Amino acid sequence: MNVEANKVVSFHYSVSDGGSEPVDSSRERGEPLSVLIGHGNIIPGLEQALLGRAVGDRFEVSVEPAQAYGERRANFTQRVPKKYFDRGERLHAGDVTVLHTREAGPRTVVVLKVGSSVIDVDLNHPLAGKTLSFDVEITAIRDASDEEIAHRHAHGAGGHEH
Repeated sequence: MNVEANKVVSFHYSVSDGGSEPVDSSRERGEPLSVLIGHGNIIPGLEQALLGRAVGDRFEVSVEPAQAYGERRANFTQRVPKKYFDRGERLHAGDVTVLHTREAGPRTVVVLKVGSSVIDVDLNHPLAGKTLSFDVEITAIRDASDEEIAHRHAHGAGGHEH
């Protein structure tokens, strides 16, 4: 079986942004990531590199910003009330956190400044503007369930839990 749309693929990965150390790795967590292919659950460049692969394939791929988190946008900042952050009282400048929005869902942001009732954030993803290098090993591929396709994401280990 090969990776294609509406398959759930499980894979280990590490990703670096040009530095010597990975910025993220499923191997450190000990569990592969599981995603439903064809539903925008991972960055487009990585999903494209997975297509057609089989269990046991191990490969490296470089993903340009346009196919990852986009280019950095100057002055892409916003002042947000603290109540929209988990543990807003504990955040400091430089922290990476998640901002929960109604329109776009959860968004990874970088804290620029913390005030008494508001937090200024950089809305660019921390990896925006960077070419990412992935080391990937496919560990499993299976057909997605009807429920997973309807929900547009993988369920169970390494995927989304309901």
